[in-house]
Amino acid sequence: MQPYEQNQNAYGTGFARTEAQVDQGLRTFMLGVYNNMVLGLAISALVALGINMAAVTTNDAGRMALTEFGRVLYGTPLMWVVALAPLAFIFFFSFRIDRMSAATARMTFFAFAAVMGASLSTLLIRYTGASVVQVFFITAAAFGALSLWGYTTRRSLSGMGSFLIMGLVGLIIASIVNIFVASSMLQFGISVIGVLIFAGLTAYDTQKLKEMYLYGNFDTEAAGKVSVMGALTLYLDFINMFQFLLALVGNRNE
Repeated sequence: MQPYEQNQNAYGTGFARTEAQVDQGLRTFMLGVYNNMVLGLAISALVALGINMAAVTTNDAGRMALTEFGRVLYGTPLMWVVALAPLAFIFFFSFRIDRMSAATARMTFFAFAAVMGASLSTLLIRYTGASVVQVFFITAAAFGALSLWGYTTRRSLSGMGSFLIMGLVGLIIASIVNIFVASSMLQFGISVIGVLIFAGLTAYDTQKLKEMYLYGNFDTEAAGKVSVMGALTLYLDFINMFQFLLALVGNRNE
């Protein structure tokens, strides 16, 4: 008798798989998720840096100033288009993913990452470059450790995930309220809670992706789309944790 058999099929073989085949397939699937996510982060970083270089200059006094492009981008209603475009992409992606091919889904994710990079370019105006880089690497280290824990732990994180989702809803409501009250103390609390929520979601979402592979029944095309959606989920966990951490410990430009 085989030591372990998995009747679910991740890549459309239609046959039971041995434990070794499951492990190899899972590693391949998760590597695809992480590769897409890292490429998305790289695209966002390059777009944010490119826009910042075009939008920001130094005046005669040696202080940061906006170029004409920067004034149009950040000082007109176009700012709201840039800020809200990533949200529109997420809604579009969620509703259309079933009708897309895996290749189209991947290109749409990369397009989303570019739009998100444009939105994130404002961080390079509000915070020093050294601070942004430092917090990015802190976030990367924390994300890697949390995702590894979510992947390796035998403890089910489903209960924690439900709690975190409820916390996320509360966080969104508190953030909307703070737009109007502009409380620095409330913003500090939002940032602390935001870091904790997205740290937990990183582990939870990693475990959920692992379980989707183990208990799903995907052909090659479906597995490719799930890989892209997984990359999007982990990308958003990373970006949100990064932004909340930056709000907590980042050094602002004068």
